Amino acid sequence: MDVLAQLAHGFEVALTPLNLFLAFSGAFLGTLIGALPGIGPVNGVAILIPIAYALKLPPESALILLAGVYYGAEYGGRISSILLNVPGDAGAVITTLDGYPMAQKGRAGEALALSAISSFIGGTLAVIGLTLFAPYLAEWAIKFGPAEYFALMVFAFSTLASLAGKNPVKALIASVFGLMLATVGIDPGSGVPRFTFGEMKLYDGVDFLVVAIGLFAISEVLTLMEHSFMGTAQRIKVQTAMVSLKTFMASLWSILRSSLIGFFIGVLPGAGASIASAVAYTTEKRLVDREGTFGSGDPRGVAAPEAANNAASGGAMVPMLTLGVPGSGTTAVLLGALMMFNVTPGPLIFEQRPEIVWGLIASMYIGNVMLLVLNLPLVGWFARILTIPRWFLVPAIAALSFVGVYAVNNSAFDLLFMTGIGVVGYLMRKAGFPLAPVILGLVLGRLMEVNLRRALAISGGDWSILYASTLSKTLWALAILSLLFPYLVSLLGSRRRGLTLDE
Repeated sequence: MDVLAQLAHGFEVALTPLNLFLAFSGAFLGTLIGALPGIGPVNGVAILIPIAYALKLPPESALILLAGVYYGAEYGGRISSILLNVPGDAGAVITTLDGYPMAQKGRAGEALALSAISSFIGGTLAVIGLTLFAPYLAEWAIKFGPAEYFALMVFAFSTLASLAGKNPVKALIASVFGLMLATVGIDPGSGVPRFTFGEMKLYDGVDFLVVAIGLFAISEVLTLMEHSFMGTAQRIKVQTAMVSLKTFMASLWSILRSSLIGFFIGVLPGAGASIASAVAYTTEKRLVDREGTFGSGDPRGVAAPEAANNAASGGAMVPMLTLGVPGSGTTAVLLGALMMFNVTPGPLIFEQRPEIVWGLIASMYIGNVMLLVLNLPLVGWFARILTIPRWFLVPAIAALSFVGVYAVNNSAFDLLFMTGIGVVGYLMRKAGFPLAPVILGLVLGRLMEVNLRRALAISGGDWSILYASTLSKTLWALAILSLLFPYLVSLLGSRRRGLTLDE
């Protein structure tokens, strides 16, 4: 009952006219920011911090505005992913796998509506989890050391087979390419430059967004140009602007499972929405993709990553509020914003500043409803982007991509690198290589290396630390089970067919 009383107090804070306006403004701006390639929630929140400070907003009001931008951007990232095959941020990369094929089949409105509803359910379940279990989950997250994180990354890599399509060898090659990109830059242990070829711009490593937008957006531009020149371009018709009840019910269990996966991964400091969406997608593909429709426009392939990345954004709030440890890049920026307002997150914040914590949590309930109400009526308008003539759409995608990448670091080198990666992505498409494993290799490669080095440094070089704890053993077992799952399913299927023939 104490939690309900605190939440009621939070709604009193969140429902004031000023905070309602700020929650709406944050949600609206976040949707726009998320839809623009390259900006993402991190940059969106960082841009608004000086504005919130200059307006002399109370800490709880400033946090409500910035948090609205955060989860609004997670919503908005799906728009360009589904319509243009251009991921708005890291968490939206996996959405392109089935979202864009649905758009090509004239089901863009259905994909957008389903993603909005999935985002709403995932975000709301995450806030419920934050309300009820935050202190307990924070204690659980603390138990994750470098060895456990390394085992988690191995488990995530073991799901790569689900992104392989019909050729696992090509998926393996693509993931190795992603791992190679992850090794570029200064060695975290020795400080020696690796694979930089004397280029100072590569000393900080390869920027994720540069690679993601190059692989997906620029290669898509080249593919559209090819179809235009060859005369094979097809006019896409938008058939519906809403999701049917049948499609929603078929996706409901995928949404619920993915929300739980996304929330628990989001609680882990540093894991983030990109890993949550990838693990949720591959898990659903293994569980429900009996017809092999994932990757070719299956609605469940849109619902799963969208529910997961929005749930992860809520989960990332848990360690930030309870421990003062950021759960993602965006919550790290939010943590800095709280420090600017002389508020120190941690266990005592729930007792000393309940108006901030519970006002934020209540505003997230309200903000999720606002985002659903904002987004669903606009689905039809968003979907009409696909009816724009190719002579305008192709340069528009290219312009969005170049502006988005340049906005990240203000670097002309990034534009050249993105173009080069785009050509590589185009050639990979032509050769039948999947692009998603490249992104997964890039994201997980850095985390794997850093946590492996830390674990071995702690143990003095003893490799047994990687499977010493119960958590790490569980994760290793899940990784092995994930690799064996397809063979077990096929073996079980062949036995059933044999029994049927005998009868």
